[in-house]
Amino acid sequence: MSNYSIPFNKPSLTGKETQYIQEAVASGKISGDGMFTKKCHQFFEERYGFQKCLLTTSCTDALEMAAILINIQPGDEVIMPSYTFVSTANAFALRGARLVFCDSRADHPGMDESKIESLITPKTKAIVPVHYAGVACDMDVIMKLADKYQLFVVEDAAQAIDSYYTFPDGSRKPLGGIGHLAAFSFHETKNVIAGEGGMLVINEERFNERAEIIREKGTNRSKFFRGEVDKYGWVDIGSSFLPSEIIAAFLYAQLEHIGEIQQKRSSIWNRYQQLLQQPGAPYQLPQLPAYATNNAHMFYIRCSSLQERSALINHLRKEGILSVFHYQSLHRSDYYLQSNPLSELPMSDYYTDHLLRLPFYNSLQEADLEKITSLILSFYQQYTA
Repeated sequence: MSNYSIPFNKPSLTGKETQYIQEAVASGKISGDGMFTKKCHQFFEERYGFQKCLLTTSCTDALEMAAILINIQPGDEVIMPSYTFVSTANAFALRGARLVFCDSRADHPGMDESKIESLITPKTKAIVPVHYAGVACDMDVIMKLADKYQLFVVEDAAQAIDSYYTFPDGSRKPLGGIGHLAAFSFHETKNVIAGEGGMLVINEERFNERAEIIREKGTNRSKFFRGEVDKYGWVDIGSSFLPSEIIAAFLYAQLEHIGEIQQKRSSIWNRYQQLLQQPGAPYQLPQLPAYATNNAHMFYIRCSSLQERSALINHLRKEGILSVFHYQSLHRSDYYLQSNPLSELPMSDYYTDHLLRLPFYNSLQEADLEKITSLILSFYQQYTA
């Protein structure tokens, strides 16, 4: 990254991260579930109305916990988009599930909700919508399908902190607060960060007790520390999913400033949109469905071809700017094709070849944005396929 005058990502601090880490160290407890973990849980439960939150070491871990909680067994089918990060798939593949990939929408990289029902079979156990770029999938459609076929919904909300979905009746809910379970990421590329880190959101009380057990290596240790049992033991499967207090302390410093962080990111997103909104432009800008809010997680453009995108990446790189393509369709991955036939998912393949993510971080300056966008515009003035 240091070779670039404008990197793709740069972690931004709010000011108290190291102070809170020092406080955690001074408290004498730096393993998980200390003071700062509890503050983070309380923050999310109060601000977004989530029924119960549990910090994890990553969003991947939160998804793995969700797969255990809904009791995924070998042979169960799980529907998810192909255009997503491998963690979405791994969490369920590890439990023996058969992955059933859904194509993306024509107007947005999120899964095409109109195609989900045709993928449901008697073996389907869950739907895993991925809120790509923090933009909601159509959760009214998905939850109605889940009710109709008695399926679980696990929201992959890795990119979706502080983003909302509006139901047809006008009611609004935060992403991560709609499905049975949800997973968030606090990786350094996200809006609110902890370096690494994630969170499981539990929206139904029936999962609360078992979630605590799974997170604590399959033991009822949390009950023991609350004085509810006189000793703790191994009562279920599980793993070590809880993060240290150092991660939680860093995260809490970020959460205290989430309003400012979001305001800054929105202004950057809007500025990209203004500068690149050109009549007759050969590229396409992000589109938001009417039911979704924009949490300004990322800004991307859709190029006309893979060749064009590669040329634009190189054009920006020569000027010290790092732009990146994103996911490779999972239905074309080596691992998946070992035991599955190749599916035809044209829109997922389209985003794999055409989508380009632009630098996005809180300390991007107006001069940076003008340089990036002017170079994109000058590229298209001279580019011929």
